[in-house]
Amino acid sequence: MSKIKPSKGAPYARILGVGGYRPTRVVPNEVILEKIDSSDEWIRSRSGITTRHWASPEETVTAMSVEASGKAIADAGITADQIGAVVVSTVSHFKQTPAVATEIADKVGAGKPAAFDISAGCAGFGYGLTLAKGMIVEGSAEYVLVIGVERLSDLTDLEDRATAFLFGDGAGAVVVGPSDEPHIGPTVWGSEGDKSETIKQTVPWNDFHLGDVSRLPLNERGEVKFPAITQEGQAVFRWAVFEMAKVAQQALDAAGISAADLDVFIPHQANMRIIDSMVKTLKLPEHVTVARDVETTGNTSAASIPLAMERLLATGQAKSGDTALVIGFGAGLVYAATVVTLP
Repeated sequence: MSKIKPSKGAPYARILGVGGYRPTRVVPNEVILEKIDSSDEWIRSRSGITTRHWASPEETVTAMSVEASGKAIADAGITADQIGAVVVSTVSHFKQTPAVATEIADKVGAGKPAAFDISAGCAGFGYGLTLAKGMIVEGSAEYVLVIGVERLSDLTDLEDRATAFLFGDGAGAVVVGPSDEPHIGPTVWGSEGDKSETIKQTVPWNDFHLGDVSRLPLNERGEVKFPAITQEGQAVFRWAVFEMAKVAQQALDAAGISAADLDVFIPHQANMRIIDSMVKTLKLPEHVTVARDVETTGNTSAASIPLAMERLLATGQAKSGDTALVIGFGAGLVYAATVVTLP
């Protein structure tokens, strides 16, 4: 017989508050076209993106996260010192250690919570949400702050016609807390590592220490390029449209609801064509509100779902208590989908 006392937490968990931060600089397609041979019409038709936000030097990963977190904490109606854990998903915080979550926790006034970073690309928010739910039900934290934050402008090759127009910066945060009823459904998540080369960083950081310039990407002037995100666009599109629609349906089934029961659909804001195709494949009813934040925010990876969620609630397109399907997918290839009640 085990001598270990069993864990005891809340029966269920739910999202209690959401907050977002978009950098002040708005970048239209015309700026992107200064570096690539394309057109505004082509960018819009391929991605649906008209503008994106790029961070200033002062709008760091930490600074943006603190702003978004403050809004989420206030929206949840709790104080920062009640937070028992901080989970940050990002691929654009370039200091390997310590985790940026520890700095963010301190700056928001959370005291001494558990704090760690995860790297799950565009599925990172779903991964963080799932971890938060587990901590609350297990009893290791009463309130968890989950942050998705990116400065993808730092990882964008502005001379790459296939990706230069895609990425933006920003931070989204939610507070997850206890609930007497289920408001976060089972997570359907996973990875397809055999396809990991379809979205990747151009070169690893340690190649910059090897002194062999032949291993590094160069621009047209022969200068070494900073590492950037690259992808095989058509392969990613096909995977996202066909495979992720299946995952989204599995999340609905796991939650015990149908598409007709949904009020809102918040997919990762990767590309408008992907979003439209998923809506069609899932046969979502017309009454379902679909997040299309990508148009003015671009692809912000881990930040895209909470940013889109915040905008829908702030504009009245969605309301507290709505049932929403959320799904993130990206580099790895990793994915995570679940059904939630909006805060």
